[in-house]
Amino acid sequence: MDTIYIFGHRNPDTDSVCSSIALSYLKNKLGENTVPRVLGHINKESKFVLDYFKVKEPEYLNDVKVQLRNIAYTKNVSVEEETSVINAMHYMQANGARALPIVNAQKELTGFLTLKEIATLFINGLKEQLDSSYENILNALNGKEVLRFDDEIKGNVLVGGYQSQTFQDEVKLTPNNILLIGDRYKVLKYAIESKVKLIIMTGNHEIAKDLLEEARKNKVNIIMTPMDTYHTGNAITYSNYVKTIIVNRTPVTCNYLDYRTEFIEMANKIGHTNYPVINKKNECLGLIKVTDVDKYSKQKVILVDHNNLAQSVPGIEEAEIAEIIDHHNLGAIGTSVPINFRSMPVGCTCTIIYKMFIEYNVEIPKDMAGLMLSAILSDTLIFRSPTTTEEDKKAVEALSKIVGIDIEEYGRQMLTEASSIKGMSIEDVFFQDFKSYKVGSTTLGISQITTMDYESIKSNMDDYIKKLNEIAKGEYGVVTLFITDVINNGSYVLFNTDSKEIVRDAFNIEDLEEGTFIKDLVSRKKQMLPNIMNILEKKI
Repeated sequence: MDTIYIFGHRNPDTDSVCSSIALSYLKNKLGENTVPRVLGHINKESKFVLDYFKVKEPEYLNDVKVQLRNIAYTKNVSVEEETSVINAMHYMQANGARALPIVNAQKELTGFLTLKEIATLFINGLKEQLDSSYENILNALNGKEVLRFDDEIKGNVLVGGYQSQTFQDEVKLTPNNILLIGDRYKVLKYAIESKVKLIIMTGNHEIAKDLLEEARKNKVNIIMTPMDTYHTGNAITYSNYVKTIIVNRTPVTCNYLDYRTEFIEMANKIGHTNYPVINKKNECLGLIKVTDVDKYSKQKVILVDHNNLAQSVPGIEEAEIAEIIDHHNLGAIGTSVPINFRSMPVGCTCTIIYKMFIEYNVEIPKDMAGLMLSAILSDTLIFRSPTTTEEDKKAVEALSKIVGIDIEEYGRQMLTEASSIKGMSIEDVFFQDFKSYKVGSTTLGISQITTMDYESIKSNMDDYIKKLNEIAKGEYGVVTLFITDVINNGSYVLFNTDSKEIVRDAFNIEDLEEGTFIKDLVSRKKQMLPNIMNILEKKI
């Protein structure tokens, strides 16, 4: 069963983290195979919640782009260096391959063989050098073992074609020779006395008993084959170790973790048809053809707490979105097939997931109840946010009974732990909970933090404004930072200099300045975002 990743938006908040974990737990109880993931570093509040309920932090998910491991390339297609040429060719034919990775005993890639190299060997015919094994030679010649003293056979190939006396006068035999010969007693006797490496008896000729005994004493290897001398000369060439004809010992390779798009780009530049696929240990995993790139499986994912491409994981357009659970407005995201899409106008995604536990009649354990309760309290600012609904309150009431904690006391403790910005850089503060939105040709960026330490930001106001202006120079027309104060039930607003007029009109504040406190403004979803988008849409 394929693994399904469940994750929230980038710059994950407590709802994003907790809904991923809780939904994954529920799905797995229902028989699916899912794992929760996060798309960034979790904030202090989320860490506090996970530590409080002793739940492991989800692993980081870098992207869901299609990798070579998702492509149906030919896996486990390779031969070891000491495979014979003829067996390598048969292997290529059986696997429909025009090229073949060559590996050592540890499966590490050592070379690359193509049909062209094998065809060249067949055309050129007999080679004088032989480097193979007794077993390879036996198989290539369809031979019969007569005497075997060596498993490895290496030497110069000779054909006993001269007259006996001429051969003895003209040819100096050594233990480094391999002799192809028929029923020629005197030449055989000379070869055995010279202690040649191997004698191959062609035409199924048997060797005389006295010569056989002498060969045994001199430890001369002998093979008998039904082939004539001409065909034996060709066939023995194909018994060579495949490593002897490798032309390319440093082939262009690709890693099984490489992205599909990068592989296509590389293949277009290089122009090869086949590429060995390796892992980080240089172990060969198989062979990929350029024509394989359209045969791939997508990573299945479930999105929680977002449904906007800009807020999701890189490569989301290459993934298969199986389901979306969210409580935000509909964003620019689409699927190629119908999916389960559950969206409710509630204050928190975990409220929806709690209802799913009830609907599927799955018992909620204490840790999952604690995570969902924490997420709802966080997103609704302990019910002070205008996004709060009766559904959120009912969920918290039921979950608190499972957990056994005082809602108000725990909520304040959680928000206090989360509100400290001590030791954080301006960039860390800003991107702690940042989301971007597209309005026509304008990109809007809204960051919101909840802290009881606004004075620290105020004392560095100029630096914060400078950072907002820097961010805006990139791709954003409007960049804002809302510092929400739960106790005073409102938010301080900072903005890039060029967007002052838009922010002023959005909240109808004539004398707007950096750091202005806006009473009752606590919700990005229901107050900050709609107000600013309304002004931007009027300017389109």
